[in-house]
Amino acid sequence: MTTFQRIVLASRPRGAVRLDNFRLEQVEVPQVGDGQVLVRNEYLSLDPYMRGRMSEAKSYAAAQALDETMLGGTAGVVVASRHPRFAVGESVVGMLGWAEMGVAHGDTLRKVDASGVALSAYLGLLGMPGMTAWYGLNKIMRPIKGETVLVSAASGAVGSAVGQLAKLQGCRVVGIAGGPEKCAYVVGQLGFGACIDYKAGNLAADLAAAVPDGIDALFENVGGAGFDAALPLMNAFGRIALCGLIAGYNGDDLAVRNMRFMLTSRLSVRGFIVTEHLDLWPQGLGELGALVAAGKLTYRETVAPGLAAAPEAFIGLLQGRNFGKQLVKLT
Repeated sequence: MTTFQRIVLASRPRGAVRLDNFRLEQVEVPQVGDGQVLVRNEYLSLDPYMRGRMSEAKSYAAAQALDETMLGGTAGVVVASRHPRFAVGESVVGMLGWAEMGVAHGDTLRKVDASGVALSAYLGLLGMPGMTAWYGLNKIMRPIKGETVLVSAASGAVGSAVGQLAKLQGCRVVGIAGGPEKCAYVVGQLGFGACIDYKAGNLAADLAAAVPDGIDALFENVGGAGFDAALPLMNAFGRIALCGLIAGYNGDDLAVRNMRFMLTSRLSVRGFIVTEHLDLWPQGLGELGALVAAGKLTYRETVAPGLAAAPEAFIGLLQGRNFGKQLVKLT
């Protein structure tokens, strides 16, 4: 191959993301320099954080540059290497973006074993989403056996992992998800004690009925109405891991109406970015891998076919149309 396709950010969204914010391009395969590796990507990860990076607003990381390859996690196979630790044919995970191929320094890639676990899993439960769940639960929420844990976006890649891990630690887990199909999966397949359908129109009352003993720890992915409904139900000295605020990614107002409960219930609220804790990744990924191998953790994927499908799939992710981890299959 002498050329490959990539998708660049053509314009910054104003409000909701649109298809014309992206552009599909054909580019030449780059040369491989000393210490670099050329990878043919097989899977592309789509994640909510990408919406924040599309904006120029101040954030924890630099904004996505216009007319450059859209950022994103990838899993693929080495096709050329000038790095001593990587050989042609090996499977790797990196951040090569929305592209069929890419070059990266070997030090930025992670070699993975795709013989026993599907390669796609390393972009989900055995990758950044799984580590996000592991860190938020174990380092911020720190649940105790018998406590009640609430998880928003419970059927998603991160939320589904949080709930399963909390259940394994002996907690009662309640989820919030959109629609009866997702709630049935959360309870029937993932083993949550209950799941609240926020689309049913009775979120606050349904949530209160599901947590008669209150909420001890909350993993928050969404913000908005669900967060507002949860705060009055938090028990004293409850812990909140603030992972994402997808309800406000298009610029919607996320003012917290029930903020007073942070004071009266003496809550601990901590936002976190999991890539700032890379020293813990070997431990977390090791534990997650062992649980997957033992059949104690499960996951679900939504896979879009081909690079050109990535923009529509990303818009669907932001609208909650995906089920579990959203991926694009590139080969």
